[in-house]
Amino acid sequence: QTGFALGMGNIIASYESGKVGAVLDLVTGPRGAGATFSNDIVDGIVNQAYAYWNVSESTTLTFGRFNTFLGYEVIAPAANFNYSTSYLFSSGPFSHVGLKADFALSDDFSLMLAVMNPWDTNNTSTTGEYSFGAQLGYKGQFLNLYYDSGNYGGLGFEVDYTGGFDVSDDFFLGINAAYNDNDGSGFYGAALYPQLATSDDFSIGLRAEYYGLHDKDIDDDLPSVFAATLTGSYTVESNLIIKPEIRLDSWSNN
Repeated sequence: QTGFALGMGNIIASYESGKVGAVLDLVTGPRGAGATFSNDIVDGIVNQAYAYWNVSESTTLTFGRFNTFLGYEVIAPAANFNYSTSYLFSSGPFSHVGLKADFALSDDFSLMLAVMNPWDTNNTSTTGEYSFGAQLGYKGQFLNLYYDSGNYGGLGFEVDYTGGFDVSDDFFLGINAAYNDNDGSGFYGAALYPQLATSDDFSIGLRAEYYGLHDKDIDDDLPSVFAATLTGSYTVESNLIIKPEIRLDSWSNN
């Protein structure tokens, strides 16, 4: 496809009073529609809608629909360094509906536990099943676990590592790796995100990702892909970010 397009726009409203608050995140555009499984790319779509309760200084409960804790990237492009998304992120899940509890165990350690509807059931679940999630964090490194039964088009089991390191004051290296299995089939992959700040206003970053599929019932080689995405990020007076980007995807088959 060629030409111009509007990818995504969103409006976020929030309210907080004392220990409780709420967030409503509305999204429009084909990127938002794809992440919320909606065919309507014009009207507003609910991306997130949740309430939270800060039970104590170290414990927060969140109820409702919230974006996933899995993976390195998020739905809103302004929060990612690269504009396009990785295959790992595009494999989902994107959002969850349920209850999660975040615990600050210490200055370095954090823990999140969640019970939710099955994979990407963003409205009412009628299957009678639930999914479970957990995240253990240590100094900006996160080990994520997700499980549902895999029935009704579920995701099954996924383990995911997300993190990164400041190699120097100007150079950051992000890392994402994941393995998914749903009754013997699924996906796996890893991505590196080196990013270099050349000035206060401009940074350049590369996403190098390998992604593949596996299936115990298929003997032939399943497709895999190596994708390299080079992105520049130019900030104009802190309110506008311009991101020129070039991406090359090389598949193992046609």
